[in-house]
Amino acid sequence: MFLRRTRGRAVAATNSTSMPSLAAAAGVAVAVITVLAGCSLLSARSLPTPTPTPRVIPTASPSPSAVNPGVVISSATPTPVSTPIPIPTLTSIPRGTVVAEGDVASPKGSIHFHYRMIADGDNTYSAEYSRFTSTVPVPVSVTLIDIPPRVGDGLTYHGVGDHLLGGPTTTTAPTSSAAVDVGQPSYLTTLVTYSSVTSTNGVPVELRPGKVLAVNTVHWSVPVRQSNVHPIDGGARTYANGTVTATTASGAPKRYRVAQGDTTAIVAQRFGIHVEDLIWLNPGLPGAGDNRYLYESTTLNLNPDSL
Repeated sequence: MFLRRTRGRAVAATNSTSMPSLAAAAGVAVAVITVLAGCSLLSARSLPTPTPTPRVIPTASPSPSAVNPGVVISSATPTPVSTPIPIPTLTSIPRGTVVAEGDVASPKGSIHFHYRMIADGDNTYSAEYSRFTSTVPVPVSVTLIDIPPRVGDGLTYHGVGDHLLGGPTTTTAPTSSAAVDVGQPSYLTTLVTYSSVTSTNGVPVELRPGKVLAVNTVHWSVPVRQSNVHPIDGGARTYANGTVTATTASGAPKRYRVAQGDTTAIVAQRFGIHVEDLIWLNPGLPGAGDNRYLYESTTLNLNPDSL
């Protein structure tokens, strides 16, 4: 019995000693875990957030051409831009402007009328005829020409703005008008009244078709029209060795006589204008497009207001 109790106590003593040791060990383990966990949490809260390194984007630079390694291609090189040639312009006389006016009376007093030349506003004009009376037994017409004939001549060229005024009247005829489709009419210096009968049967010789019945000088007062083409004579040179034969009131070249060997390009260069301007000033030049050629001793127009 004693031995069993001893063993029991011994055993009991052994068990009582072992339990506190395990509890202490467990406590130490928990403390270590807690400390470690605390350090981990503290470390997570206190470590600074790393700053990202800025991303460097390489700048584009010229690179050798794949076709020709010796040629450097760069978008920084500007592309040449050609300057467009201005289109030649010419202002118009304001619509309704009266540029010529006068009265007509035939030498024998059988024909009377009043005329006015009026701007249409688009570089054309209208001839207005009023107060027409006639005792001539044939129809009468009127036209504008540049070279004056004489009364009694036969008219073969009917000029510009050819217009029938009417036949014999007992009262004044209504006002009538005709188109004068030219930009600069001042070269039409003569107003011609003529017989426009179509038959010679029973008609006196002086009244036969085309016979001139009256000749009147037209005094024009057309304002100078403005243009963006301004020829200035830079002097004779090879391929532009002709002569300026007329100038405007301001002294600008107006007419140019072509010399042998002259070309449109060099003539235009001499007067400080483009070839297109020279062609615009002289629309009747032979050739097509910009390929025009010049004939010796012919005359070129250099005055925009002459168009």
